[in-house]
Amino acid sequence: MPDVEAHITGTVWKVEVKVGDLVAEGDTVVILESMKMEMPVEVEDDGGTVKEILCEEGQAVNEGDTLVVLE
Repeated sequence: MPDVEAHITGTVWKVEVKVGDLVAEGDTVVILESMKMEMPVEVEDDGGTVKEILCEEGQAVNEGDTLVVLE
């Protein structure tokens, strides 16, 4: 099961999940801000359970960084 990665470079505006949450394809797990626009980061594939959150609100992230680990 793939982890959820940032699709753009930006700042973590809001983390929408917590460890132990069940998520499905299309669920928003993190909202990134880039150039004053809010961009949801969604689960692709089948989803699963949130095992680990590797980002926090206000943190700068790069495209391709892993934000949430699923199991």
